[in-house]
Amino acid sequence: MSGSSPVSVGVLSLHSSKESKAICNAVEELGHDPEWLRTENTSVRVGPNGASLEPDVDVIANRMLLSNTEQPCEELGLANTLNSLRPMLNEPSATLRATHKIASAAALAEAGVQVPEALLALDGDELNAHRDEFGEEAVYKTAIGTHGGGTWKVGLDDPVNAKVGNRYAFLQKLIERDGERHRDVRVYVVGDEVVGAMYRYAPDNDWRTNVALGGDVEDATEDLPRKVRKIARKAADVVGLDYAGVDIVEGDDGWFVLEVNPTAGFKGLYRATNRSPAPYIAKLAIERVGGTVDDERVEELSATLDDSMPACAPIKPQEKESGPVIVGYTEEVVLSGTAGSKTVLAKSDTGATRTSIDTRLAAEIGAGPIKSVMRVKSGSLKKGKSRPVVDLVVGIGGQQHTVTASVEDRSHMDYPVLLGRDILENYQVDVSRRVDASSEDADQEEEEESAE
Repeated sequence: MSGSSPVSVGVLSLHSSKESKAICNAVEELGHDPEWLRTENTSVRVGPNGASLEPDVDVIANRMLLSNTEQPCEELGLANTLNSLRPMLNEPSATLRATHKIASAAALAEAGVQVPEALLALDGDELNAHRDEFGEEAVYKTAIGTHGGGTWKVGLDDPVNAKVGNRYAFLQKLIERDGERHRDVRVYVVGDEVVGAMYRYAPDNDWRTNVALGGDVEDATEDLPRKVRKIARKAADVVGLDYAGVDIVEGDDGWFVLEVNPTAGFKGLYRATNRSPAPYIAKLAIERVGGTVDDERVEELSATLDDSMPACAPIKPQEKESGPVIVGYTEEVVLSGTAGSKTVLAKSDTGATRTSIDTRLAAEIGAGPIKSVMRVKSGSLKKGKSRPVVDLVVGIGGQQHTVTASVEDRSHMDYPVLLGRDILENYQVDVSRRVDASSEDADQEEEEESAE
């Protein structure tokens, strides 16, 4: 391809993320042609003369989210198909390796990159048998997860299970420095360049540093030690990613790589550093197939996070009349925690902001540990009351939701779980439908959170 010819860059992203929009806009601002590869406009035709891709792009930047999809193999298969037809940044094999936290940790450890000690066992008894090897407090997390969901801090007496819901889970050593506020550093690597870095501090009511959970951020780009820059670049290279957010934490024994994220968000980094990775990713894609860009223009564009709707966004077809998924006034749900899963009846309450679980049931499945205490209003209590909240995985009709649920004594109520708007916003509620149709009298509680 001639260096003077415009390059057509496809951004593969079936979800409407700000990052995908920003990359598309950066490609256009650099004088090249973006295509947003989405459900509405992407197809592969196989015939006597081979296979063809529509839109007919020159190179693809992969932004597929595998961590929060119910069928990752389907999306991996799609990405792998497109990768066989066009060059792709963040190839499917590398994206899978990065998304599966044990797979990436194993690859890093084999390459001599320091990572926290971890154990994934396919049997729960085996996992619990080695619990004391990880200290008084350990990290317990699902092998695939995002935004801090599916991550818990567990004590010696907290039982753990080989799976949380339908995902494998593992134990990991907690890396902290004595007497210091818990923080880590996210380093955003594109190619062999560190385009920005930020310190992330855990919020007061949590120990996780994820920006999505309310963590504070601080620019770390200029004072980032040379050693950490080298670790971040090597980590991305070992996992095989062209661009990644590399999460690193400092312990008493040096620096440890926590995760290598193939679809790291831009918002927190931009807030901390006033630098957007989007034009650097666009530049890397364009140059991968022989195109040229103005480096000064890339630097100039990085000072703005343009995540407005790009001109190349495909037009959505008219929605079919199938309508939203319906849940009833009562539904059978599968609850999962650190100690196992259980199927129970739950009541839908669109007046409740937050899902609620009975205290005994929460203990039985290992929903926790307690993250914080929230002030909750109740229909019968004008002043409200304080309730602990915990992470909980709720399965409804084949879909899974990780929510922060309040814990209360519901032993005097008909249902051990109340589904709030944090879950019901994804469905249409039909109050006339109930799985326990024989029950005539339902408990009449209505509750709503009140911000402190």
